[in-house]
Amino acid sequence: MKSIMFVVSLILFLPSSVIAAVKVELATFGGGCFWCMEGPFDQLDGVLKTVSGFSGGKLDNPTYKQVSYGGTGHTEVVQVTYDANKISYADLLKVYWHNIDPLDNGGQFCDRGHTYRPVVFSHDEAQKLAAQQSKDALTLSGKNITPIEDYQNFFAAEEHHQNYYQKNPLRYKYYRSRCGRDDRLNMLWGSSH
Repeated sequence: MKSIMFVVSLILFLPSSVIAAVKVELATFGGGCFWCMEGPFDQLDGVLKTVSGFSGGKLDNPTYKQVSYGGTGHTEVVQVTYDANKISYADLLKVYWHNIDPLDNGGQFCDRGHTYRPVVFSHDEAQKLAAQQSKDALTLSGKNITPIEDYQNFFAAEEHHQNYYQKNPLRYKYYRSRCGRDDRLNMLWGSSH
């Protein structure tokens, strides 16, 4: 619902010539801790916003606590709202792959379990095809085992989880470092990931 309200608010304040030029679409990616997935997408031209949340589970409007205890079936994700006239889904996928370990579907880095698994939730057949082609094109020293699943739902996490990397930069950097995320990404993709 927040996504729809955002789009409506955006449209109400834009001139008609700009509205025609904006093609708003959604992408949903699981890549371990959702705090670490917002930043790479936020810096891209054409990304309108990112929201940390949960996808794929059985419970409506779960809390972070419920999801982290397990049993809800949700995965931590970042949902990206983007202007498809400025950035393509294929470009988002390139950023996605270089910010996860696609060789590990048991979690990501120090965060383990289903809640933290890497997964691409495709919103339609075009996204599913693009994700599969992008996955197949990756050259890694192992097999990319990241699943591509149909998008079912999305529930935003509590407000204090949104833009955590900006609100709490020291804690975020400490967490990211202690979790070994950057070391593993550098090993997989090089220091320019």
